Amino acid sequence: MNMKHLIIIGDGMADWHIPSLGGKTILENAYTPYMNKLAKEGCNGVLQTIPTGLPSGSDVANLSILGYNPHEVCDGRGPYEAQGLSINLQADDLILRCNLVSIDNSILKSHSADYITTEEADILIHYLQEYLGNEFVNFYTGKQYRHLLVIKGGHKDVNCTPPHDIISKSLYAYLPQAKEPSAKETARLIQDLILKSQRILKDHPLNKKRMKNGKMPANSIWPWGGGYLPQIKPFNNKFPQVKSGAIISAVDLIRGIGHSIGLQPIEVPGATGNYKTNYKNKVIATLDSLQDNDFVYLHIEASDESGHEGDIFLKQRTIEDLDSQIIGPIYETIKGWNTSVAIAVLPDHATPCECRSHTTDPVPFFIWHRDIIPDTVQKFDETSAAEYQEGNIIPESIIMYEIIYRK
Repeated sequence: MNMKHLIIIGDGMADWHIPSLGGKTILENAYTPYMNKLAKEGCNGVLQTIPTGLPSGSDVANLSILGYNPHEVCDGRGPYEAQGLSINLQADDLILRCNLVSIDNSILKSHSADYITTEEADILIHYLQEYLGNEFVNFYTGKQYRHLLVIKGGHKDVNCTPPHDIISKSLYAYLPQAKEPSAKETARLIQDLILKSQRILKDHPLNKKRMKNGKMPANSIWPWGGGYLPQIKPFNNKFPQVKSGAIISAVDLIRGIGHSIGLQPIEVPGATGNYKTNYKNKVIATLDSLQDNDFVYLHIEASDESGHEGDIFLKQRTIEDLDSQIIGPIYETIKGWNTSVAIAVLPDHATPCECRSHTTDPVPFFIWHRDIIPDTVQKFDETSAAEYQEGNIIPESIIMYEIIYRK
């Protein structure tokens, strides 16, 4: 009987050992009975999702998990996000992720504009398009604070720092810079757009209303993660065992990666990309997709966002929610199916609360299905997985490891 595969990503779930938690990581400290049960009954390890020499971005990590070489297919996250929004683009379009951010006297206060809603953001993105857009520059609305800037004929060799890496720092110290002389014009254009956005967003009525209600204003853009449209091999060509697959995420980047490799993006009502998401609908969508597909990739963003906020207790809550509201209900359902389902659970990367950014640390994973021969690991966390594996970090992806190496 053919086995189905489900990968569940707790984005940014891994963390460092925290003194206030008695030296435990948040995952160690959290109450996660389902993850611990499946880890105990399954096979565990430590996975290097960020290859040497590449930034610790979600595009790199998730493509790595899916079995692709990020050195070959990562040209910036902007192009994948555009795929998630189904925007019609040309080969020479420079596509950048464009955050709405909050600044105060040039200091970046929030990479998410205090978690602006999509409805609010859409008003500002259209306003930016009206005043800054032209035949070469276009803004597109994404979700919440995550949007796109497309520059026709733009040069990709511009160093743009991710905004979540410079929280509490001066924005002007990190303005985009050309990596080579031919990219100077594009770098100057992006700098100009940032500065102009601050002038026109400062007094926008929506921002005045947000401040009146005690929220930070979305008073600047911050483009980053630029690149061109990717050329990438379809997933079922890479893994012929998978005839059809689906991807479930509230994040345009992840949906775009799925779209690019031929996985069907599934819309989930109420999915937000933060801890206030509709977990029940994500479970329903996952179980329905598993009925129709060989492979499902379920992505939950909440832990990453709380890591960027540096909120230890919120991050622990998101991990416990993942366990009780996602993994528990899915396991309790599929354990009674006639068809066996292999479940892999892991972070795509670490987002430690201490540094409030992504890191290149290896991440723990477990693989479970009802016929697997378990190892000796008793619970799911960074320490248990690392001690069991004794430094032998697996470079392959989870899907490759399961389908090829654990036939």
